[in-house]
Amino acid sequence: MIDPRSCECLSSGLDIFSAPNTKIDIESGKWHEYHPISNLDSGAPIEFYMSGAGEEYLDLAQSFFTVRAKILNSDGTNIADAANVGPVNNFLHSLFSQIDVSLNGKRVSQPAAVNPYRCYLENLLSYGTDAQKSHLLSCQWRLDTPGHFESCDVSDAGSNNGFKHRAKSFKGSKSVDMLGKLHLDLFSQSKYLLNGVDMRLRFVRSKDAFCLMAATNDFKVVIEKASLFIRRLKLNPSVIVAHASALMKRNAIYPIRRVDVKSFTIPAGNRSLDKDNLFLGQTPRRVLVALVTNQAFSGASDKNPYRLQNFDINHISLQVNGEDVFGKPLSPNFSETLGYGYTRAFNTLFSGTSSLFQDKGPTITLNGYRNGYCIFCFDYTPELSDDNTVHLNKTGNAKLEIRFGTALVSTVNVILYSEFENKIEIDSARNVITDF
Repeated sequence: MIDPRSCECLSSGLDIFSAPNTKIDIESGKWHEYHPISNLDSGAPIEFYMSGAGEEYLDLAQSFFTVRAKILNSDGTNIADAANVGPVNNFLHSLFSQIDVSLNGKRVSQPAAVNPYRCYLENLLSYGTDAQKSHLLSCQWRLDTPGHFESCDVSDAGSNNGFKHRAKSFKGSKSVDMLGKLHLDLFSQSKYLLNGVDMRLRFVRSKDAFCLMAATNDFKVVIEKASLFIRRLKLNPSVIVAHASALMKRNAIYPIRRVDVKSFTIPAGNRSLDKDNLFLGQTPRRVLVALVTNQAFSGASDKNPYRLQNFDINHISLQVNGEDVFGKPLSPNFSETLGYGYTRAFNTLFSGTSSLFQDKGPTITLNGYRNGYCIFCFDYTPELSDDNTVHLNKTGNAKLEIRFGTALVSTVNVILYSEFENKIEIDSARNVITDF
């Protein structure tokens, strides 16, 4: 043996007498379609209600929602086949500025109108080429061509290939069915939701000028149908009895990666930003920083809200209790006279998403990073871990510093995406308790 402490073993192919384990806890599972309890025609928020009555548990991680929508002229008539109008990337999720989730009347989601940026960043940084060429297409995901984000020419001469593909789907006001996951904290964890918990979801619409791209603001989006498909599980009665007994002694625990997305502005003419006290109390495990023009962020048809520009940043630092995760600030040089002087900043896309030196990660190229996909990722876990473990809860002051090589021509919005380790608890009386 190589080492005297090494144990003997056999090849798994020789284990011919053992049988695989048999699951007896779940008897059956099916998707149940829920329809809105609100009117789709009014443009008001779309609401869904799921009763917790009965003995079925909910598999939220395997649930999804669908929307059928079309693009019309502002007067309600169909658009021409050659009309230079189409949806922004990730159109399904861009339709809703905010999604509220409540369990038994207690809100467990972020009350901020930045849902499109959360969904866009998570799709962009979590999925590779295979996903972007398959299931992500169902939510109208097509990457914009770097450097041509705001081209809305649908003809063959158009330079934004992603936009042309999306616009073609809606050509002539065709109705398009879209499907996607719910980018919500509770729907991103794998534990099944207890029975007896009523759930309510409220989808708040985005402005048409935000989710459509066109030279003029003469178009609108009409949602014709919306459904929520929740995976319901019928459990073995013995499991339900065991859970009821255990709940008399302790609460059910649902660990979540709580995502908080906020935005603040940097006025035109500024060459720096110093922002203290980014978070109150608990410090995050991961932070993403991106910048977009205020006009695009607020909603302008001729601007792409996902054009994350570099704005000639030459210094960026995110310090927690005075410590920079990189040891010293990043000093990118986005000048085209220097060949990729921002490689270290580009590398944060991988070091900050647990994909450093691995055969996975975002599909953003070096050229794309400079031309519309500029995101700075900061991972504050000691071991750059993305597993299911949690870390010691830390509190402190977080400070963001940004310096620009040239003064800002227009007002800019900073998008700050942060992940925290938290939990949701449910007791035997189905009271919902959160630690955030």
